[in-house]
Amino acid sequence: MFSIFILTHNEEIDIAACIESAAVSDDIIVVDSYSSDATVEIAQQYPVRVVQHRFESHGKQRTWMLRNIPTKYEWVYILEADERMTLTLFAECIQAIQNAKYIGYYVAERVMFMNRWIRHSTQYPRYQMRLFRKDKVWFTDYGHTEREVCNGATSFLKETYPHYTCSKGFSRWIEKHNRYSTDEAKETLYQLKHHKVNWRNLLFGSTEVKRRRALKDLSLRLPFRPLLRWVYMYFFLGGCLDGKAGFAWCTLQAFYEYLILLKVWELKHSKNSELISENKEFRELNYRSNLAKQPIS
Repeated sequence: MFSIFILTHNEEIDIAACIESAAVSDDIIVVDSYSSDATVEIAQQYPVRVVQHRFESHGKQRTWMLRNIPTKYEWVYILEADERMTLTLFAECIQAIQNAKYIGYYVAERVMFMNRWIRHSTQYPRYQMRLFRKDKVWFTDYGHTEREVCNGATSFLKETYPHYTCSKGFSRWIEKHNRYSTDEAKETLYQLKHHKVNWRNLLFGSTEVKRRRALKDLSLRLPFRPLLRWVYMYFFLGGCLDGKAGFAWCTLQAFYEYLILLKVWELKHSKNSELISENKEFRELNYRSNLAKQPIS
């Protein structure tokens, strides 16, 4: 068996369905970032543990919960409130954790948008580290999201999980991506200054994760990124095959890319733009140093 973490912040719309999908495990922990809605009250109606912790970033929140919240099992699975566990995925997870060769598994999402699966323009299968031994994995920040650091061999599961990315409406989606674009703009400036494109991973990467991340690093350096992203997603990835929902999805992603570009320009022309990369690098090095000193529970 394995424990399941559910990450929440103002998720009263999704939390009940998420918990119910995860009820196949007998150890569910809701890690809440001090929601101001009824998320906690709804979660407490179920046989789960609720732990609240102030949110700093996606990477830090995940690493904090792995290091500080005791679990019934050494293997854990991470869910976000707008995602669901399925019976077939759960069964494959149970089978996978019996294999001592691997310390973690990547799982692909199925983006559900406008009442349908957006199969083509979402780079499906797009994998995330979700099932792993909690003493072997931690997370660092990248843009608005996180990237895993694994101390051991990893593999991939065949089953997928549904991700209802717009379950709380378009206004919430736009509000969220407005925040995300600020972090992505800062990350863009940092990457352009300190990193180069990994062409080996881009052309010959052994996994989808390596190829996708190298492609993102390349995209940061391309002109007309919003337009290129829309053309790439709608025509090359086949978003046109996803109907009206596919067109809407590609357009929203291009809009998000444009927000990032505007904020990159804004940061470049701000008085403290030269401090962005240095501050980010210092915070990351300090975070890793402090993390290394912490005992693993």
